[in-house]
Amino acid sequence: MIKPDIPKNEAERLHALRALRILDTSHEERFDRITRMAKRMFSVSISLISLIDESRQWFKSRQGLEASETPRDVSFCGHAIHQDGLFIITDASIDERFFDNPLVTDAPNIRFYAGYPLKLRQGINIGTLCIIDSKPRVFDEEDQLLLKDLGTIIEQEIQSIQLATLDELTLISNRRGFMTMVNQMLKACLRDKKTMSFVVFDLNKFKAINDDYGHHEGDFVLAKFAQIMLESFSEYDVIGRLGGDEFVAMLSDRTAEEIAVFLERFAVCVDEVNDSLKKPYRIQYSAGVTHFPHDTDKSIEEMIQCADAAMYQQKKKR
Repeated sequence: MIKPDIPKNEAERLHALRALRILDTSHEERFDRITRMAKRMFSVSISLISLIDESRQWFKSRQGLEASETPRDVSFCGHAIHQDGLFIITDASIDERFFDNPLVTDAPNIRFYAGYPLKLRQGINIGTLCIIDSKPRVFDEEDQLLLKDLGTIIEQEIQSIQLATLDELTLISNRRGFMTMVNQMLKACLRDKKTMSFVVFDLNKFKAINDDYGHHEGDFVLAKFAQIMLESFSEYDVIGRLGGDEFVAMLSDRTAEEIAVFLERFAVCVDEVNDSLKKPYRIQYSAGVTHFPHDTDKSIEEMIQCADAAMYQQKKKR
């Protein structure tokens, strides 16, 4: 068995998936309708909407399968998300990647598989619409077009979810998406008695960049700073754009010393990006950090405001 590779942009892919807040949610008719249609249309035993998390594939909708998830390392969909187009296996029992896969040698005894990669945006595939059968079969051009059409409908439904919680420019959570995700994190911190910390970032001299080089260059700076955050913070941290040139992160179970060290490394990353870009300006920022116990009585807004006040104190020193 050949395990699926991990995409090079895995951190960005996982962040985008988790920002949707769709994992481990209940079944929805708008998705179940598509999998029912696919199962009947192609006369297969199983049809699924599969989302690929860090270590599992979880099924938002499933027809013909009892399991709600399976390990990622045995999944066919883990291979399919590397494709731009359909991923088709006509007979898994003779395919070197899958012939000894437990999903082939045991139930559900997969032979035929066709998966349409669900694209959130270019280069970010979060899962698949897939159909599965216990008999080998040929999947002709007309079949492929039909599966693509169904997959496109699912992408449109997922993108409607995304529009409500994602910042269109930077492609990280907007304020609403950030607050939603943090609300869930707070519940986990309270349950597990873990501390929480908030970091607010504000870009320095951002107006001057817009005035001197144009708003397109300002947009570039915002997107680049968000990218640095995505690459620097853990996939378990929550990051977002509060609005304008202000960004925020929420971290759990970190000491003040650990976060101080992290922010030093973050500053080095920003310097390295500045050196590589060779722009006539440098991306500069101020950051404010605040820490709270698991049982704090402050609201999310109040904790962000505390970090915001700390950030402005640093900005004044500059």
